[in-house]
Amino acid sequence: MKKNIASIALTLAACAAALPAHAQFAKPEDAVKYRQAVFTVTARHFGALGGMANGKVPFDAAAAAANADVLAAVHKLPWGAFGENTSGAKSNAKASVWKEAAKFKQGADEMDATVAKLVVAAKSGNLDNLKAAFGPAAKTCKSCHDQFKE
Repeated sequence: MKKNIASIALTLAACAAALPAHAQFAKPEDAVKYRQAVFTVTARHFGALGGMANGKVPFDAAAAAANADVLAAVHKLPWGAFGENTSGAKSNAKASVWKEAAKFKQGADEMDATVAKLVVAAKSGNLDNLKAAFGPAAKTCKSCHDQFKE
């Protein structure tokens, strides 16, 4: 099952990379659904790593690596779905996403960087590495939510 999820995520990533983000969505609502779906997948796998990092579930190196594979495939996907034409669509995004676009992009770039480090740590097979990388990634995620999500 984990390999199927990773395969699906990699396929999704490849498809998304093949077209510019603005050309992918016929309607603003499609972009919102897309980014929400990506964030749902991201949260599921990020949360699984967090459970291990925080000691809520036993550390499993293979599961950590599998979750990291999915994160590696999807963590950059949602940013292109925040096009200007989606600012009025019904979503949980605050208007500050578009009013403070440079700050939002900086947050997205920071999230991409911390998730990339988390992926490396999760694939190391070492719980201490995972713990060290999870905190900064979670902090960056929370910061963006605090500023840009209702």
